[in-house]
Amino acid sequence: MDRQFYLGLAESGLRMPIGTHLVLHEHADADAIVRDGERLGRVVEEAARRFRCPLGLPLMDLKLEKEALLLTHGVAPAQVETYHFTEVPADDRPFELTPNMRAVCEGIRYIATQTELLPVGMGIGPFSLMTKLISDPIAPVFLAGTGATAEEEPEVALVERLLEMSCRTIKAYIEAQMAAGARAIILCEPAANKVYFSPNQLAESYEIFDRYVMRFNRAIREQLRDRGVDLIFHDCGELLDGMVQRFAALDPAILSLGCSRLLWEDAALVPKTTVLYGNLPTKQFYSDQLVSVAKVQQLSRELTRRMREVGHPFILGSECDVLSVPGSEQTIKAKVAAFLEAS
Repeated sequence: MDRQFYLGLAESGLRMPIGTHLVLHEHADADAIVRDGERLGRVVEEAARRFRCPLGLPLMDLKLEKEALLLTHGVAPAQVETYHFTEVPADDRPFELTPNMRAVCEGIRYIATQTELLPVGMGIGPFSLMTKLISDPIAPVFLAGTGATAEEEPEVALVERLLEMSCRTIKAYIEAQMAAGARAIILCEPAANKVYFSPNQLAESYEIFDRYVMRFNRAIREQLRDRGVDLIFHDCGELLDGMVQRFAALDPAILSLGCSRLLWEDAALVPKTTVLYGNLPTKQFYSDQLVSVAKVQQLSRELTRRMREVGHPFILGSECDVLSVPGSEQTIKAKVAAFLEAS
C-alpha cells in the first residue's frame, strides 16, 4: 500500500482495537471456527465492522508457528504445548501448514476477495518464537552477550540454531499468507525486551540484540518489501529507547508498542512516516479494580492530546490484542467502547 494510506488513517482520527479474539468468543463454537477459513474470515470482517476499522485484523495467535515447527520435527501433538528442545536438532525438515494456519490463510483470502477491507496477516517474531522452544532462553542469551560462542557453549549453539529454524518457519508461513492476499503483516516480537536482554550489556553494546533480534527481523522486512507488503511491527514488552529506535529503523507502516512506553516521548525516536499505535492498558480491561471506564476515557483523551501536541501520526488503540476473558466480556467491551467514543 501507499504509505499515505496509513498516514491518512491517523489523520482521520481512527481508533481501533485489535479485537478479533473478543468477537470470536461470542460464538459458541469458537474452537471450530479457527479451523474453518471462511467462517474465520467472516469473524475478522465482523470485528472490523463493529469497531469501524478498515483493516481485517486476524487473531493474534502466536502459538501457530511453534506448533508447525514442532510437528514437522516429529513432536507428538499432545506434547507441543510443553515441549522444549534440549539439544541442537540434527536436521531441518520441510515446513507444512497446520490446519489452523490453512484456516488463517483462507480467512485472509475471504477478506481479500469478498470485502473492501485491507487483508492483514499475522506472525510471531523469530526471537519470540525461539524463546518458546527452550526452557531457559535468558541464560544463553546473556552468555552470548558476554562473547560466548556456539563452539564454546552448547546452550548458545542451541539458541542460534533455533533462531535460524524459527526464521525459516515464520517466513514460510508469511509467504503462504501473502499468497492468500495479505497486503500487510503484523509481526509480533514481544520477547525482544529487557527481560531477555540485559540492560547493562546493552548499555555497552547492542551487538547481541542486533544479531539475535534485528538480523532476523530485517530478513523478514526484506521478504515483505520484495512482495510490496507492508510491515506492522508490534512489541508490547518492556523496552529500552535503543530497542524502539531499532524497530523504527525497520520502517514499519505502523509501530505498535505496549504500556511500558510513553508514545509522545517515543515520537522523537520514530520517523513521521511510521504511525505510532497504542497503547491503552487493554491487558487490564477485564478488571474494574485495575482500570475503570472513567480511567480508559481519561487515558484516551491524554494520549490523543499529547500525540497531537508532538505532531506525530497516531492511531489510538490497544497495547496488545483484546482478549475475551470468561465472565468479564461485558466489562471488557464497555472499555473498548469507552476509548472508541472518548472525546
